[in-house]
Amino acid sequence: MKARGNVERRMYPCCVYVCLMLPCLGKYMALGSDLHLNVARGTQELSRIQSGLRRINKPAVKSIQSPDGDIIDCVLKLNQPALDHPKLKNKHIQESPSLRPTRTNPSEKHTRTHKFIQSWSQNGHCPIDTIPIRRSKESEIRHMNGSLKIYGQKSSGGVKPHSPAVPGPPTLNRHEHAISYLESGPYYGAKATINLWKPGVQMPNEFSLSQIWVLGGSFEDDLNSVEAGWQVSPEIYGDTNPRFFTYWTSDAYRSTGCYNLLCSGFVQTSNEIVIGGSISPVSSSNGLQYDITILIWKDPNTGHWWLEYGDYIVGYWPSYLFTHLALYATTLEWGGEVVNSEPDGRHTTTRMGSGVFAESGYGRASYFKNLGFVDSSNALRSPSDLQTFATYPDCYDILGASNSDWGAFFYYGGPGLNPLCR
Repeated sequence: MKARGNVERRMYPCCVYVCLMLPCLGKYMALGSDLHLNVARGTQELSRIQSGLRRINKPAVKSIQSPDGDIIDCVLKLNQPALDHPKLKNKHIQESPSLRPTRTNPSEKHTRTHKFIQSWSQNGHCPIDTIPIRRSKESEIRHMNGSLKIYGQKSSGGVKPHSPAVPGPPTLNRHEHAISYLESGPYYGAKATINLWKPGVQMPNEFSLSQIWVLGGSFEDDLNSVEAGWQVSPEIYGDTNPRFFTYWTSDAYRSTGCYNLLCSGFVQTSNEIVIGGSISPVSSSNGLQYDITILIWKDPNTGHWWLEYGDYIVGYWPSYLFTHLALYATTLEWGGEVVNSEPDGRHTTTRMGSGVFAESGYGRASYFKNLGFVDSSNALRSPSDLQTFATYPDCYDILGASNSDWGAFFYYGGPGLNPLCR
């Protein structure tokens, strides 16, 4: 009995040890299961992102490393993303516009401008019959919470000019504008020379841009828009360089369209310009001023909306992407836009244009000059009845004028957060 008692006394602590360990083992098993699940989800997300990148990043004939960190892929023109669109299947690419708008004022004066460059072109060029496409990165999609659906899309864009500023507390990720505009078309194109700056952007999910909007339809639900200009967007590009960009939508930014070539739609014809490529040099306060000229117009024979950037014809938005713009535009807008995400419960410090108000004038405030519209006879005309609108003038404002040197023009911009803008 004594021996058995000793045995029982030796076994008893082991039983207690096992019993005490059971809850711990359960927790470790649960942790292991969660870890396995997280790894599986991570693997699935990575696989989904990589699959999306394969769809966006087409096979390259040649690749060029840009000094700004971008990789530019030279993709066969007939293999570009545009031709994945159902409405563009088996369509022939229009290599050049049938007609360019005629100038109604050939004696229009131009102040001295300084030639811009895209960084990638310092290291090479793409062959004929290819187009240069900026390669998208995994990190850029992850900035969008891994969502391929919203990668390269705006939540809103063109502004209904006569809409009053929303009273009360601003909404999250509010888009704010300072624009000049024409309403009550028909219009068949728009042009401007846009001062180039590098505005500071406070938050990664914010942007600052300066652009032309060519619009048709209702701002509420069926807006058609083609857009081009320059923007600073850390979320899309992973840096703060100003970049040439395009955008389009046929349903008021709900589900169609995208920036640049991040979805099918815009047909690129140029082998010299990267849409989404960085631009340099930029203007400096009281120093040299740099600008880019953009012209968008509707080909009177094919109906496509062509884009010219400086001296380069870049490509076109096919007319069959649209409903209203298949005919003409009803509204034209020129100006700046920022996203205000209200960091820390206050207005963003993201700058528009140069970051100073319009009254600062040349060399300090950013400008649009030589504004023009294309009429039904394919003539490029200077507008005489421009109006201006600013969502919150204490944050970003605009001041329009005209003269013999710049035609119709305006200064615009602002610093965002300041004693009158909170």
